[in-house]
Formats: sequence, structure tokens, C-alpha cells
Amino acid sequence: MEAIPYGRQNITDEDIQAVAETLKSDYLTQGPRIAEFEEAFADYVGSKYAVAVSNGTAALHLCTLALNVLEGDKVITTPITFAASANCVRYCGGEVIFADIDPDTYLLDIDKVQELLEASPQGTYKGMIPVDFAGRAVDLEAFRKLADDYDLWIIEDSCHAPGGYFIDSNGKQQNCGNGQFADLAIFSFHPVKHIASGEGGMITTSNKVLYEKLLKLRTHGITKFESEYKNSVEFAVGSTQNSKLSDESGLRKARRNTQKYPAWYMEMQELGYNYRITDFQCALGQSQLKRADEGIEIRREIAELYFNAFKGKSFVKGQSGVVEGHAYHLYVIEVEDRLGLYNYLRENNIYAQIHYIPCHLMPYYRQFGWKEEDMLNAENYYKHCISLPIYPTLTKEQQDFVIKKINEYYE
Repeated sequence: MEAIPYGRQNITDEDIQAVAETLKSDYLTQGPRIAEFEEAFADYVGSKYAVAVSNGTAALHLCTLALNVLEGDKVITTPITFAASANCVRYCGGEVIFADIDPDTYLLDIDKVQELLEASPQGTYKGMIPVDFAGRAVDLEAFRKLADDYDLWIIEDSCHAPGGYFIDSNGKQQNCGNGQFADLAIFSFHPVKHIASGEGGMITTSNKVLYEKLLKLRTHGITKFESEYKNSVEFAVGSTQNSKLSDESGLRKARRNTQKYPAWYMEMQELGYNYRITDFQCALGQSQLKRADEGIEIRREIAELYFNAFKGKSFVKGQSGVVEGHAYHLYVIEVEDRLGLYNYLRENNIYAQIHYIPCHLMPYYRQFGWKEEDMLNAENYYKHCISLPIYPTLTKEQQDFVIKKINEYYE
């Protein structure tokens, strides 16, 4: 049996053609394919706006910048996530506060978050970053209510969950990243994700003010749009003959008149970053987006097969299960003797993975006082979890082989 990884990209001839056409076009970056991908993705998740960036980590960083996270600001997130979900707060000098997970869903436990909030004076915390871990959608309606009670913002980390959703209290489907409850949401287009563009990420929101701020922060803090600040028209047009435009209102009139205002003019209004994505990456992402629903359905079929195969097995302590709206970036089972199983699968060319070592136990975060037994549910989950192969091109024969080898190990 050939090697079976836990995740794998699926590149079709249509994907290759889309990239090749873009490589032959006038734009490799900062061209029309970026806006096209943004519009298509916003439509897919149901948000008003989308901003494509260089990767999911950049997306998280821009979100914390847009929400004005400052030195010492406390932000709550889960320990069972990729480190970037927490690191983005540290990039801004903020303080990461971990709350434990729900042992049944593997998601940030809203009761644990509420306990933290109730134990501190109002205003202690600035925001929260719940994660749609493995592709299971967080109930953001409940988190939004809690956030409003304590005046908190929400960044939804949906890197695992494009196409995922939950059902709200009115029986309505709420797509991950649609901007109905979270202020901002982020996605990743790393090759093992649902939509692959090599590297790449997306921020979605329904907040116009945040959207416009993200556009500036993505590109060095530079904009060609009307400034918020008073500027010198002499500098803008390179001439001292325009004294009649030297006040702010005159400058704005000049901007609206393209015959008077130079096309080259731009302003750096704040310190931003170069977190742009290329046109050919967006061409690949948009091509992949057309198959996103098909990929989700295949993932759900694979998940159901795993669930039925391991239901009632004595060596299985828990599993992702069959859950409505789950996007199944990962399929996790919790087992006894996880290390033994992991090594046995690798001996048989099955490259399962572990998601994740709890963030609070990473050496970097231990320096802030986090230690073992701080997050008992997360730590217990980590001792037993293993992510099985799941991706649209996984064949029935390959999945049967994975299941056979797991059963064989425990028999």
C-alpha cells in the first residue's frame, strides 16, 4: 500500500489551467484575480466582505491589529489549536488566557470561559478566539451573547471549517465565517485544508469599518482612498501653484477630480504589513472553491465510515462522530496506547497525525506560568487523540486498510 497521509491536496487539470492562464496574464500579484476570489469566497460563506492574505497566520495577526489589541490586553482562546490562534495576540503584546475544552466536542468550553469572566472585574478581558477545531462549528450565537454581556470582540478561527455550519436557536443554518456573530473570521488555504492555494488565507467580516482597515493593514498601511487626516496638497501634487486647494476640503475635492488629482498619489496612514497574496494563488483557490461542496460531502462520507467502524470498540475512548455541519478537516479518535498505535500505523505507511500538543504546555507559554493540570480536559484529550487520514481523494480501499490496521493493532 502506498503512503497514506492524514491530509492531502487535490490538484486537477482545471486548477492547473487556471494557474497557467494567470501566469500568462498581465498580473502575477495585485491584479483582478484577488478581488474575484474574495468576492466568490464571501458569497460561499455568506459574509459581506472578504480580504485575501498570504496565509492563515497573517489573517489572525491582521485581525488583532484591526481590533486594536494592545500591550497587556487579555484575550481568551483554546489550548487545543495550532499555535497561531494564540500567537496572534502575543504579536501585539497582548496576554493569552487559555480556557479548557469541552471533552465531548473538543471545542472551547463556553462554561469555562464564563467562569473566567465572572471571576474578574468587568473590562479585564478584551476578546476571545474560539476555534472551529477539526471542522466542527462553534456555537457562536451562544458565544456572541456572552461576549456582549462583557463587551468583548470575537475572532472566529475557521481554518478547519470552510463549508461548516451550526444551527442557531431559530433553526437557521449559520455558516462558519458568515459574520453574523463573530466580528472577524479567518481561513487557511494550506495544502491539507479544504481549499488549497499553496499558502494563503482569508478574513471575512460583515463590518465595513473593519474591512476597510484590513485592506490598509494588508498593504503597509497604505491607501489611495480619501485620507482621515489633513494633508499637504503641495506634497500631493508637487506644486506650490495650488494654494486654493491647501485646506483639507479642497484636497478632498481634488481627489474626486481625477483631472486635477494625480493618479500616483497614495498615503501611508498607519504601520501595516506586506501580507498580500498573489493572483496565481487566488486563481488556484477560486478553482478549488468550485469543488468545495463536493469535497465536504466526501469528507462526511469518510467520517461516517470511521464512526461506524469504531462505534462500540473498547479501545476507543471518543471520536469526532457524525455531527451536522461538521466540515471534517480532521477525523479524531481517542485511544488507549496512542503512541503504540501511531508507530504501528507508520510502520504500515499510514501517516496519522496528532492535533494538537496543548498550547499552554509549549515551552514559550510555560514561561508565563502555564503548567500541567491547568487544563485537565485538554491534557487528557492530548494523551489519547490521533487524527486519521481524511481527504477527498482517499479511496475506499485505503480507508478500509486504515481501519483494518487499527483493529489489527488492538486485537
